[in-house]
Amino acid sequence: MSIGSSATVRRIGGGEHAAMRALNRMFAEAFEDLESYDRAPPSDPYLKRVLARETTFVLVAEAGGEVIGGLVAYQLEKLEQERSELYIYDLAVAEPWRRQGIATTLIDQIRRLATECGACVVFVQADYVDPPAIALYEKLGRREEVLHFDIDPL
Repeated sequence: MSIGSSATVRRIGGGEHAAMRALNRMFAEAFEDLESYDRAPPSDPYLKRVLARETTFVLVAEAGGEVIGGLVAYQLEKLEQERSELYIYDLAVAEPWRRQGIATTLIDQIRRLATECGACVVFVQADYVDPPAIALYEKLGRREEVLHFDIDPL
């Protein structure tokens, strides 16, 4: 899928370690979280296994051979009905490429993929300290006020 004349969006799969590593570098910079992304990068076999899953959705926006944005989502199968939901876990666009519709294009693409895989909704979380993300998500969907808790494994 093209974004304007200079960028495209595509889904990457199991053999695309380099694209995933480039996306992780872009996420590290966009989220200002180099330590989380550099501390213990995943191995090629791990990336291949996770990227090959039909329930893992990784979209990259590219321009001139460079990853300029991306989205990672996971399909969650539900048990109260035969249905699933897509959860957008990460979404970012590199600083020079922001405000050009790339994030909206990534979300529109995941919405199309949600329809294709039969998901009933796409959902995403935002931090209160990220007004641009909140504005984007409010433009595209319904806002819910929830609390999020991280519970450490035993």
